[in-house]
Amino acid sequence: MRAELTRQRVLTAAAHIFAEYGYAAGTTNRIAERARISIGSLYQYYPNKDAILAELMTRHLHSVRVTGTYRDQSDLPDSLEDIIRMFVRTKIENHLDDPELLRIMYEQAPRTGELLDRVTRQEQEMVDDLRDLIDRHPEVRVEDRDTAARLATAALGPIVHHLVAAPNSVDVTRLEDELTAMITGYLRGSGQGGGRTTPRSA
Repeated sequence: MRAELTRQRVLTAAAHIFAEYGYAAGTTNRIAERARISIGSLYQYYPNKDAILAELMTRHLHSVRVTGTYRDQSDLPDSLEDIIRMFVRTKIENHLDDPELLRIMYEQAPRTGELLDRVTRQEQEMVDDLRDLIDRHPEVRVEDRDTAARLATAALGPIVHHLVAAPNSVDVTRLEDELTAMITGYLRGSGQGGGRTTPRSA
């Protein structure tokens, strides 16, 4: 219990230090000072700051809410636009707590095999969740829904990471509106690049 509390103090301190100074200047000495422990005590838990950042990334991924929580609900929205808005809003909300720290984590976290596996699993879960949400919806006109779910999910990540964490970040409500319109329009086959769509039922 005490060890976990100390570990949490280190992680909390590191989150503040990385966000305040950036990763390069966020030294273990600064982290230990902010956590109010000795540098020797810090090294008992983490061998270096790469390990600390990787742990922060892992815990973030573990805590992220995914749209799969909506699949078992009986009160899902009827319209495709509202379903996509729900999906987009979840993605945005997962980046609002500390967007600068998230930017550092996604851009600079060491990509260990374990971390890459976790990221890959989470991305696949999001693709599966979106595919499940749109699979039988009558408003979806794109033919290849698996690819559509992959494209929509892949587009959301970098856009939200960049625009929420940017120094002149866009208004969150406006971002939600624009992303919802972009993805909904694509799924309805109203874009120029969508090409083939499923024929309308008689």
